[in-house]
Amino acid sequence: MEKPMKQYEVLRRASLFLAEHNREENVASILLQHYLGMSRAAFFAGMRDPVPETIAQQFATAVKAHAETGIPVQHLTGYEIFYGRRFHVNEHVLIPRPETEELVQHVIQFVQQCNTDKSLTIADIGTGSGIIACTLALELKNATIYATDISEDALTVAEKNANELHANVTFLQGDFLQPLLQQNIKADIIVSNPPYIARSETSMMSDTVIQFDPELALFAEENGLAAYRKIIGMLPKVIKRNAMVAFEIGYQQGEVVKRLLKAQLPQSTVQVHQDINQKDRIVLAKITK
Repeated sequence: MEKPMKQYEVLRRASLFLAEHNREENVASILLQHYLGMSRAAFFAGMRDPVPETIAQQFATAVKAHAETGIPVQHLTGYEIFYGRRFHVNEHVLIPRPETEELVQHVIQFVQQCNTDKSLTIADIGTGSGIIACTLALELKNATIYATDISEDALTVAEKNANELHANVTFLQGDFLQPLLQQNIKADIIVSNPPYIARSETSMMSDTVIQFDPELALFAEENGLAAYRKIIGMLPKVIKRNAMVAFEIGYQQGEVVKRLLKAQLPQSTVQVHQDINQKDRIVLAKITK
């Protein structure tokens, strides 16, 4: 009977296999740590420990699937970390990205600067897995949080995340701001990471994104601007006085989204902020009306 391979041996073999398929080699570490159920420290301390055969087989199957099809690691593990918390993800929702954490930070800073004791109402539009809504609910204990999405499947994932994280969020199904209008909900803050990729950009995207992220959450008509136009057009009906609007955007959309906001809300002060990679990523509008 063959002796089980040691952790570093299993890892090296998988890394080489991934490299041969033009995939990132660090995926091997992420998946092996997941299947071993170890903390990062324990994982790296145990490199000379044998890997049980059942785990080695699960790991090899996952590595092969990722290498050959591009299935995201997060779909294999079932989760992604966002703002230090674990969120369930699947094929019905976008995988959380680090840039969106910066959007959340801007909203939290705005609330802190408001320096008010009253409970602010925040609405996350197109919530997907619920990362923005749940994070804001947990970070801003006084806020009342609503989250909308047109996809019932996405809302199922979001509600699961909210329940497991004990985040107090009210989820509403419908197209963008429509559920707020229907229930006459007025918000102090509207935050959204809507679909903003133009279909003309498809050829530049990786197979991992195109084949496995939900199309509904990725692409928007009108060169990627349709969602912003729709949301901005309805803003006057759903925002309170001295409101704030925070959008995540495609890196080439800053000035256009800024103009759309100024045209609809002339009293607003609109700023385009760059992300950690120095790309335009966030548009903030502070509105007095």
